[in-house]
Amino acid sequence: MKSYTKIFLTILILLTIISENSFAHCDSINGPVVKASVKALETGNINYVLVWVRPEDEKKLTLMFDNVNKVRALSQEAKELADQYFFETVVRIHRMGEGVGYTGLKPADYKPEEGIEAADIAVEKNSLSNVLTRLDEKHHAKVKTMFADLQSKKNYELNDLAAGREYVESYVHFIHYVEELYSGKEEHVKEMHKH
Repeated sequence: MKSYTKIFLTILILLTIISENSFAHCDSINGPVVKASVKALETGNINYVLVWVRPEDEKKLTLMFDNVNKVRALSQEAKELADQYFFETVVRIHRMGEGVGYTGLKPADYKPEEGIEAADIAVEKNSLSNVLTRLDEKHHAKVKTMFADLQSKKNYELNDLAAGREYVESYVHFIHYVEELYSGKEEHVKEMHKH
């Protein structure tokens, strides 16, 4: 029991030491990848997480999921360490799949970029109204098309990993596109009020 706890604690300390600041939404403890990880641990169904990673990472992640579940049963302390290790690993593998470096998990009070937050709220509320009010009309059609595509894929069957990955791909593209528009790149966003 103690050896598992020491291993997980050592890994967590090392991950914390090498962490840097990043604006990545999926790196947040409140982000969609960790939420999927929590759901997987609560239900025992790894598919909640597998849609967020590449097919070639499935075997490695499934094996780790089985080991994490064994460790979680040892004690409350072991459960907390194992959960944190699982969250960190899933986010790292997800980020690697996107071709982006992993810089650590952002805390619960982390606030994502304004565009990311707005896009996530749109997905949650199934409404683009707040997003569109901030964007130049020339971008409305593309944003609406991307949003409709995303919404059409959200009710996928949990065991259909291909459909789940299609949803995740649409989600990531939508979130990043809105983020770019909000950031003002190429003058996409309406002039902000000066304070």
